[in-house]
Amino acid sequence: MRFILALALTISSSLVCAEQVYFDDGWREQKFSLFSSNDFLLGGHTLGVRSNKTVSVLWTRLPLSMWGGRRAKWDWAVELSVPPTDLTKKGGDDRNLSIYFLFLPEKTAQEATSSGFKSLLSNPDVRVLMYLWGGDHSRGQVLPTPYLGVRGRSLILQGAGVGSAAEHVDLAKDFRRAFASEPQNLVGIAVSSDSDDTETEVIARVSNLYIQL
Repeated sequence: MRFILALALTISSSLVCAEQVYFDDGWREQKFSLFSSNDFLLGGHTLGVRSNKTVSVLWTRLPLSMWGGRRAKWDWAVELSVPPTDLTKKGGDDRNLSIYFLFLPEKTAQEATSSGFKSLLSNPDVRVLMYLWGGDHSRGQVLPTPYLGVRGRSLILQGAGVGSAAEHVDLAKDFRRAFASEPQNLVGIAVSSDSDDTETEVIARVSNLYIQL
């Protein structure tokens, strides 16, 4: 009985501390080419994604209440997949889905909250954890990104292919592993899909995204 009660209290505590990130009109698309844009379908709990020989990013700033986020969970699924690629190769790193978690130190977090996505990515203080579904790599690998240098790292959760999965990630632990330092303020999240290099198509979705303190 005591064990059951302790377990119930633990589950209840984790639910109280978790905040859902809704896919609403607060999200903005960042294009990298005038003629290349994914189709994103905002649906509250679920984000639909279609990438047809295209690439772009959908992103949102997070409220102050989530800046201390240290864990995250979400469900995702891929119905149509790009082929396996080398995600460390610039110009050949197509992937089904990437979920970006953007961190900034206290000294720059407040002033950077009004910045656009490209400005945030180019900020020398930003650190970006990207959890990926795609590539020809093993689950758990931490890879350098071909675009962000020391500011970003890719963490493989699913290789290229179709299917569905529920993910629970320890942002703090992964941040330390990727950057050898402590995470600070979680100021933004982004979702992308990339199929332009292989000229293929992705149909996917992300749902039930939560941030836990």
